[in-house]
Amino acid sequence: MIVKRILLVAPLVLTAFLMQSYFWVPTYEEQTKGNPARLTDYITASIGDAGVINPILSADSASSQIESMIFEGLIDRDEQLRFRGRIAKSWEIHEEAYFCVNEEADVPGIGRTGPGDIVRFLERAVRGETSVGARLRATLDAVESIVLIDPSESELNIDIDGPTRVKVSLPHRVKLVLSRVDQDLFKNLEEIMGAEYFNEARSERFIATEPSLLPQSRGAVAAIHAPVYEHNPVITFHLREGVRFHDGHPLTAEDVRFTYEAIINPKSLSPRVPDYEPVKAVEAVDPLTVRVVYKRLYSPALGTWAMGILPEHLLNDKALEQEALRRGRDPAKFGIRQSEFNRRPVGSGPFVFEEWRSDQFISLAAFENYWEGAPNYKRYLFRIIPDILTQEMEFYAGTVDSYGVQPHQVERLGADKRYQSFSGTAFGYTYIGYNMRRSPFEDARVRRALGMAIDVDKIIEFVLYGQGERITGPFVKQTDYYNTSIKPLSYDPEGALKLLSDAGWQRGKDGRLEKDGKKLQFTLITNSGNDLRKAALAVAQDAWKRIGVDVRTDVVEWSVFIQERINKLDFDAVILGWQMGIEPDLYQIWHSSQVDANRLNFVGFKNSEADDLIVRIRQEYDHSKQVEYCHRLHEIIAEEQPYTFLYVGRWTA
Repeated sequence: MIVKRILLVAPLVLTAFLMQSYFWVPTYEEQTKGNPARLTDYITASIGDAGVINPILSADSASSQIESMIFEGLIDRDEQLRFRGRIAKSWEIHEEAYFCVNEEADVPGIGRTGPGDIVRFLERAVRGETSVGARLRATLDAVESIVLIDPSESELNIDIDGPTRVKVSLPHRVKLVLSRVDQDLFKNLEEIMGAEYFNEARSERFIATEPSLLPQSRGAVAAIHAPVYEHNPVITFHLREGVRFHDGHPLTAEDVRFTYEAIINPKSLSPRVPDYEPVKAVEAVDPLTVRVVYKRLYSPALGTWAMGILPEHLLNDKALEQEALRRGRDPAKFGIRQSEFNRRPVGSGPFVFEEWRSDQFISLAAFENYWEGAPNYKRYLFRIIPDILTQEMEFYAGTVDSYGVQPHQVERLGADKRYQSFSGTAFGYTYIGYNMRRSPFEDARVRRALGMAIDVDKIIEFVLYGQGERITGPFVKQTDYYNTSIKPLSYDPEGALKLLSDAGWQRGKDGRLEKDGKKLQFTLITNSGNDLRKAALAVAQDAWKRIGVDVRTDVVEWSVFIQERINKLDFDAVILGWQMGIEPDLYQIWHSSQVDANRLNFVGFKNSEADDLIVRIRQEYDHSKQVEYCHRLHEIIAEEQPYTFLYVGRWTA
């Protein structure tokens, strides 16, 4: 009985305790009386502390928020989500492409050709002396120079099927410099050079290995180290003069090069490696010019340079060795990840690091010598307040200046004239995904019908309190990659039943849908700890039962949900969400090569046209063409309905 009374009384006591804190803590107006400095402080709160304040090492949102204040990248995005220069004032993108001369190939009209002949042949085509189609003409118009490269030999040691020595003997090669990146360059050149000229199988002739390799391994080594042709996109950044780190040291091209090398250094264990693996070389041409050469076509490349730039003079090998010795550590095992820099960072952004008290706060001060001018706030305080309710009460009291409003609070707080609100559409969406390997989800009519049976507007109105929008496809809705011509599925239970009937599903005597004696039944799952998804699950279950679907539901603990159900493809249908980046690269989520266990295309979506578009999107540097490809991919996914796209939420602060 005593325990029961405690359980009943404790929540009331806690609520009263928190409510009276509103009266304990001076309001914002009271704090600023006689303390005008409070007006130049900005105080925000987070449920968790930063892990490490270093942009090449961090992997959590709290760290990223602080890093965005301390560090600066070469570029970022403006309010229209377009790239703009930061440390870099401008940049150019062009291509340097190479191909091996094929003296055995018959070039249409002239037969077999040697190195000099093929160069002269291409030069005539560039000058317009050869009749070509429109696509090739556009390609040739972008060619700025053609250079013949002499044969070369090199040796390297690799580890594939064990330690292997590889000798690479490349024949004459031709280098083409283009004013723009053209992913169809070699495909278009086949018009005048023949389809066999760029036969990739030839690359195995250019290598010798000791010991001998299995055919598959040999082909892989040849493709990497002796390609028949290659695209090398190049980004040249021009840095601003006068940009300095917080310690006064000038920021130069060497710092950019160093940041890249720090990321790919195995000792750093950087989670950013996949973004920079396509880079072939980063060159500091002069103190204010950086040249980045890529191994292959990779259109998200530019966006990766929003990464904060590190100070080379504080983190180079000599500096790290001195720090290791000072701290009594082994220099051979000491790297950036072990450095005190990660607790006392030095960047070039608008705020300077002051103090970090773990699980309490991180304090920053305005950088008076910031290249764009000192920020208006003199101080930025990042408080760690794990409890959302406590954050809310402190916001009311004025001890924090911003608060991430919950959906049910938006209307009330938005009407309060004491507060200024900001809101926007989130970069992500919630969906129902269908395991297309299982019946009945292999049929697009069934997937579409299930989507039509759900009143998504009802979910937005009653679950999200109106703080959401319909979404029809996989791209960020605020970008032009999103195809606005595609309309959401209409709520149409009768239409859903018609589609199911067309697919062979008829209602039995008990009102349930069946086909060939089998009921239309499956289990819809989601993860625990997400009330919005659980509410959507209940709405979907009710909607489907109304049309005769026998649907069961299950809410699974997060780690089990991911590791045992999603990663092992052990589910029928699932409610989940994606938090998306702005770049339109959807390879991991939608390409058919990613349908196996432990991959992100866990619904098993396969479409050959979609595959081609996905690859073209990640290799296309022309924005207008990217948009065209994205719109078509959006159409295909909307037609196939591998997901029932539910909503994208709105945030308010």
